[in-house]
Amino acid sequence: MNALSQSQQALFLLLNEIGIINQLSSARLERLLPHGLTVAQFGLLNHLVRLDGDWSPARLAAAFQVTKGTMTSTLQRLEAKGFISMRANPADGRAKIVTLTEAGRRAREAALAATGPGLADLQAVLSSADVDALIPDLQKLRIWLDMHR
Repeated sequence: MNALSQSQQALFLLLNEIGIINQLSSARLERLLPHGLTVAQFGLLNHLVRLDGDWSPARLAAAFQVTKGTMTSTLQRLEAKGFISMRANPADGRAKIVTLTEAGRRAREAALAATGPGLADLQAVLSSADVDALIPDLQKLRIWLDMHR
């Protein structure tokens, strides 16, 4: 006897497929990234470009749902590459503020450019229309998951 209803089984299957796709696509993406970037580092650069502004390491850790230690490690690696700057928060001397540098913005753009050719073969599987049709439902799922973390 299955503990899940048919609709729950379908939702589980959906989330399971997304998890597998995440693992496979992350490995593929990391092979394509320049500057020795990891997927986590690229994700952070992408986040900072997309949402702009100054962020505390704690806020970034919460946004990425990782520990502060994990985020600190990622930030230190990006700072060593010159892609972010970290400075003391004037409102709280114990806290830091993370800012994307121009080099970080360029690295993110170079990473996007580097992934293009590696993604081209996906067009044989998913047309632009297929992708356009998938995005709204995936965005709804992401927003719901984000609101219910």
